[in-house]
Amino acid sequence: MSPAAEHSLFEEDATLAARIDDLRQQIREHDYRYYVLNAPVISDAAYDALFRELLQLERQAPHLITPDSPTQRVGGDFQTTFDPAPHRVPMLSLDNVFSEDELREWDARIKRMLGLPLDETIEYMAELKIDGLSLSLTYEQGRLVRAATRGTGTVGEDITPNARTIRAIPLVLRKASDDVPLPTFVEVRGEAFLSHAEFARINASNEVSGVPTFANPRNAAAGSLRQKDPRITAERRLEVFFYAVGACEGYVFGSQQELLSTYSQWGLPVNPNTRLCRGIGEVSEYIAEWAERRHHLHYDTDGVVVKVNSFAMQEALGYVSRSPRWATAFKYPPEQARTKVERIVVQVGMTGALTPVAELTPVRVGGVVISRATLHNEDEIRRKDVRVGDTVVVQRAGEVIPEIVEVVASERTGDETEFVMPKECPACGSSVERRPGEAVLRCPNRNCPEKLRQRLRHFVSRGAMDIESLGGKRLDQLVEAGLVQDPADIYRLTKEELLRLERMGDKLAENILSAIEASRHRPLAHFIYALGIRHVGEHTAEVLASHFGSMERLMEATEEELAAVAEIGPTIAESIVTFLSDDGNRELIRRLLESGVSPTPPERPLAEGPLAGKTVVFTGTLERMSRPEAEALVKRHGGRASGSVSKQTDFVVAGPGAGSKLAKAQTLGVPILSEEEFFALIEGRSLPS
Repeated sequence: MSPAAEHSLFEEDATLAARIDDLRQQIREHDYRYYVLNAPVISDAAYDALFRELLQLERQAPHLITPDSPTQRVGGDFQTTFDPAPHRVPMLSLDNVFSEDELREWDARIKRMLGLPLDETIEYMAELKIDGLSLSLTYEQGRLVRAATRGTGTVGEDITPNARTIRAIPLVLRKASDDVPLPTFVEVRGEAFLSHAEFARINASNEVSGVPTFANPRNAAAGSLRQKDPRITAERRLEVFFYAVGACEGYVFGSQQELLSTYSQWGLPVNPNTRLCRGIGEVSEYIAEWAERRHHLHYDTDGVVVKVNSFAMQEALGYVSRSPRWATAFKYPPEQARTKVERIVVQVGMTGALTPVAELTPVRVGGVVISRATLHNEDEIRRKDVRVGDTVVVQRAGEVIPEIVEVVASERTGDETEFVMPKECPACGSSVERRPGEAVLRCPNRNCPEKLRQRLRHFVSRGAMDIESLGGKRLDQLVEAGLVQDPADIYRLTKEELLRLERMGDKLAENILSAIEASRHRPLAHFIYALGIRHVGEHTAEVLASHFGSMERLMEATEEELAAVAEIGPTIAESIVTFLSDDGNRELIRRLLESGVSPTPPERPLAEGPLAGKTVVFTGTLERMSRPEAEALVKRHGGRASGSVSKQTDFVVAGPGAGSKLAKAQTLGVPILSEEEFFALIEGRSLPS
């Protein structure tokens, strides 16, 4: 090719690249106006024409396609699992208040902790609590690099391909002006949700296809974001609002109001219905206003989130356990409805507990059709005097779990019948028993088929061994085929055995075996939880794993040792010892370990060092790392991070803005360290005098 021809091609390529870049900028600007400002300036047809032109030009010059192009939202990759996605700053949950009095008590507590008079006016930001799925987006140099679910709060699931399909999420942050620079790194937190109309469309489509429908928009949103195929997520018109920040480098927010304003300028959608309130009285007015207005929104909201507006005050208030002190969620009373009890059935759980469940004439409550409600136990049935044929008032407890509130006795006709709990297990026919001090009847039969089924479902569930593709009917299929009688059998399955099952293809069998293989090295806490020990939930399992470090050590622990562990106590200790001293349970654990299950031990804190066995409290603003990161550092060095100062506190680390904690430490004579002194202590170096 001649130099002249090469020059001509170069100019043509440069012209094409300039037009492609211009189209991308136009499309991003129109996305911003549509999703953030809610004020589009062109028609859908004009927008589609720009998008089609960009697609056509990128096909002509595929070497000019970039990952952040608007055309690259949907990838064709099919995921089999979601990779873990650690959060630099944990995604915490919120404490709840349920009344005006509780809200004002929270306000008074905030003022006491800040050392302010009770008649002082604090600025709060009031935001509608969106009923969706929390997610965290990570942007580096303004470009989206990762999206993750909340998960445990410290580690979520990487759902980047799915999140990229949400048109409201910018792949590149918008630089508004020099006064509002883009951060070099930021974790943006928000909520993905579905509108009522989109939820109805998805369920209508599922009914036609014979696919199970979703119970509510929140479940549908969660299911959409966790699709293995991003193309399915793209078909579901998810929306998103952003309202919080995790780690952030290169930009400092001064308040929640500034955060929301800045997010909007960066092209991130924020809820337009937030309000800056001067004092708790204005917060109460906002809550009362939206108690009715929320029913006219196109999405679900079950409350109002109230945040201290000032970030300096937030830092001074800090955190307790898994929630911030500077924010709370006011939950609206659950909606109620009347319906009839058609029958009462009994379910058998994995521990043998018999739970009566009322089957109801379907009724809509809080946007969800309810047809079943738990009655908990025999004593609860007697206390509420629930009979078959009764008219009852039902509600969604926490707007999630249906429950019967009361019987409408005035509606009784005399045809109602009292329900009596069975004396035999409905699944296996064994005589049931009620242990002293318990309200629950239990099936004692170790080989009860329903106990086995429920135990297996628990074992493979996400919070336990998280074995993909082995839930529900597929697990039942394995049991019915005689291939699985207990959790250890799962790890002996072969591809040949799986292929003999109905509707089992080669690819599906491989996926199941891969998921089983991946589960062999789940964290020890997951393994402990998966065993199904009574009173041992996910958090308690983490406590046990952290304290004992191995399954062998936990199995040797005495009841006294267990009861002495913080957050365990005598009841849980007795339950653990009872479970682990049972020959059948010990044999199951042995078989699991022999099958190649090797739980990953937790990272052990340092047994020696300046923080080993010490209690540390942080107050004020830290500059080198966030408060949660500093508290994790204390834990890794064998210490304990506390949220309050007492005589048992060994050190208080005080930064700028330190308030009541610092004053209390001075009163009690607790040693006070600066942030620099704290790190010098950990690193074993001395400071210049």
